[in-house]
Amino acid sequence: MTDDTETNTVLHSEPPANNGSLPTPLMDFARELLLLENNAISGETSVNAVPCPPDEINDFSVDSLIAKIARFCRESKVGKKLPTAFYVHISALPAINPVLVIYENCARRHLENIDEATLVKFSLNQPKISYLFYPDFDTDAHPALQNSIQINLETGEVKYFDYSNSENPPVLHRKETFVTPDYPNYEKFARLTRCEEGWGLLDNTSVIGTRDGWLKYLGYCGVEIHDHDVVERLKQENSELSIPKIERHKAAMVRNSISKPVRLVLESDLFVDGMTFFDYGCGYGGDVKCIAREGYGAAGWDPYYQPDTPQISADIVNIGYVINVIESLAERREALLNAWELTKNLLVVAAQVLIDDPDRGQIAYGDGVITSRNTFQKYYEQEELKIYIDQVLNVDAIPVALGIYFVFRDAAEGEGFRASRFRSRLATPRVRSQVKRFEDYEEMLAPLMAFVSDRGRLPVKGELAEESPIKEEFHSFNRAWRVILQATDADDWETIADKRRQDLLVYLALNGLGDRPPMRRLPAQIRNDIKGLFDSYQRACTLADLMLYSLSKPDIVADCCEDSAIGYKQHGSLSVHASFLEELDPLLRLYEGCANRTIGRLDGATIIKFHARKPQISYLFYPDFDTNPHPALHKSMHIHLGDLSVSYQDYSDVSNPPLLVRKEAFVTPSYPHYEKFAKLTRQEEKLGILDGGAVRKYREWVKCLEDNCVKIKGHSLFRRSDADPEKLKMLQQAASERHSRKIEVNGGKSEGTAEAAESTEEEKEEADEKGS
Repeated sequence: MTDDTETNTVLHSEPPANNGSLPTPLMDFARELLLLENNAISGETSVNAVPCPPDEINDFSVDSLIAKIARFCRESKVGKKLPTAFYVHISALPAINPVLVIYENCARRHLENIDEATLVKFSLNQPKISYLFYPDFDTDAHPALQNSIQINLETGEVKYFDYSNSENPPVLHRKETFVTPDYPNYEKFARLTRCEEGWGLLDNTSVIGTRDGWLKYLGYCGVEIHDHDVVERLKQENSELSIPKIERHKAAMVRNSISKPVRLVLESDLFVDGMTFFDYGCGYGGDVKCIAREGYGAAGWDPYYQPDTPQISADIVNIGYVINVIESLAERREALLNAWELTKNLLVVAAQVLIDDPDRGQIAYGDGVITSRNTFQKYYEQEELKIYIDQVLNVDAIPVALGIYFVFRDAAEGEGFRASRFRSRLATPRVRSQVKRFEDYEEMLAPLMAFVSDRGRLPVKGELAEESPIKEEFHSFNRAWRVILQATDADDWETIADKRRQDLLVYLALNGLGDRPPMRRLPAQIRNDIKGLFDSYQRACTLADLMLYSLSKPDIVADCCEDSAIGYKQHGSLSVHASFLEELDPLLRLYEGCANRTIGRLDGATIIKFHARKPQISYLFYPDFDTNPHPALHKSMHIHLGDLSVSYQDYSDVSNPPLLVRKEAFVTPSYPHYEKFAKLTRQEEKLGILDGGAVRKYREWVKCLEDNCVKIKGHSLFRRSDADPEKLKMLQQAASERHSRKIEVNGGKSEGTAEAAESTEEEKEEADEKGS
């Protein structure tokens, strides 16, 4: 339904007839916004005006303006919201925020021939507005886009797109979301949407966005749209869809260990004493047994293996790899709804999202395939799976890994979990001074110090279990805190507070990609964090939106990668060990969060690669990173943020996989094995075999070691005892020349102290090696 300017042909484009002497639409908007906000502060405008904090009045950079527009779009009660755009019907413009009305008017004044436009599209990451023409909006249940006009408010450039002759134009769904409830056809539109949701027609978003895809999908589902009603086709018309009975039970697996979705619940500490667990579609019951062994009440039901077990409500319900083996759209939807109905606290949904070998004895059927074992498999795209869960259950599912989502019954609890995933691990500052009053009460003050280390602020009433004894002695948290500051460094505490601000900004910025919840829907502890660290929710959201908008600037991302004190830098990328993600610049954490929030992270990812010149995050899995001096790449997952597509590669059976060198470059000196990694790299550099990047192919690397008459044992390099003496002499001479050149480059300052020590150590190790 969108007018993608990168994929659709531009009928023609009009560059701005402005050499800088005339005001652009964005300049007009900035002036009118300043007037609105000044009047709002002085009380001269209507109560609908949105005031701006005084310290933001003069902040009218392009980034800040777009951030304001994006925030008001996401907060709108009217209109359709997508991650990068906001759509509203022309008739609903008076109902949106006054700032958005001014913004749209500034665009409208610079355009012609838009009186017949149907929808207005606000870009959330660029200063652009588009006018979309759907002439059959009221009469066609799913009207096709005829043409669109787009204006860049920063430059004044106008582009025109024509779909009138397209054989497969974009079509609209959920028309009621674009209008207000008093629109003449609102109820008719809404009734159609509810009916289509009941049939599951809107679940497969990857194929229904164009007219051909929509009509084919309707045919597969055996229905047609007449006016604004869903009509089932006659049975004989669907006879070509009949197939042999699919044996769903054959998809069940015998598990010797806990499944990944349930393991992630345990690792997230979401099981607490007294909780119950129910496995919907439990197969052989492996997860039920594992959770029972953990000491929790556990039960499960399966239509084939345990059909007589009652379906009972539980605190945590798992529907793991069930919906992807159900070929019937209606039954698939019913299973998900049934599992949700049983859920008290948390629903875990997992489904297959990737096909390793799509040609392995499988035939296409409906929206999936029939395998050689006569089972059905629906392989979701990760984003498609989230949309499906969200639409069926009317929730905001949280991705925790590839193909695995958590859905919380309490939205506030879900927000708390989401925020916890972006919290840095910080230690309590150490005591630096001997202060008698602190020493006398150190045990009593320890919980308060731990709380401030965790939250970056003092507790409010009722947040700290040890509140009573502290207040009895010191009368208030502030007085107790002054005693703590006498014995510790205030800068250490401010560092913690700043880190917690960064954590919150990353969380709030990522929330801005969807429907950011109002303050009242956040957990009480996060509300208190925002008040204590930012003063107001509006200020925190504004800063978060500015940070989010910065991601659209490749130069800013590139600078963050280049300036990072952590990680291996290559032209256009930064690669970092996953354990150091939280120590990176907040903008890079946000960058990775954009992928992680929607797609999830590759389970066990060792290295995270940030691409600076294209919107892409890569997760690389090296299972023996710590133990193997040059580990082989096992799996990789690349998330393309432009369209949220995922590419996945498995190297586990590849005979010549990529290897990793210079391992210490991906970590920091605090990493347990840093010195061992660094020593090996220095030995390899001295030999001259590390010219190039940090990744080599296995065969190339083995040949390189053979050519240089060396072998690696543990994390040390040894000369081969069977090496040709003449060749060895030549290699030693080349190494000596390289070392001399290195001293010259360093201005005559030899770095030989460490190398000499290592050389002595190497000779001793070689002697031991020969002796053995």
